[in-house]
Amino acid sequence: MITILIYAIVIRAILSFVPNLISHNNKLVTLLYDVTDPIIKPFQRFQIGGGAMPVDFSPMIAIIVLELIRSLIWRLF
Repeated sequence: MITILIYAIVIRAILSFVPNLISHNNKLVTLLYDVTDPIIKPFQRFQIGGGAMPVDFSPMIAIIVLELIRSLIWRLF
């Protein structure tokens, strides 16, 4: 499950570079955002830069947190 979430976050990050492909009429994109928003939103305040080109590290931070959770689960079992 965590691997699927990580892939979804990576796909969302890639889609953010191509804004023409992101359409709220597209059900797959809407599903992708619905699944990844609860994970990424808490980390979106970690942006570097300002003005026209801020750098959003929230996908990377979310992936790191998911990997930490995965490693904790593996240690418990």
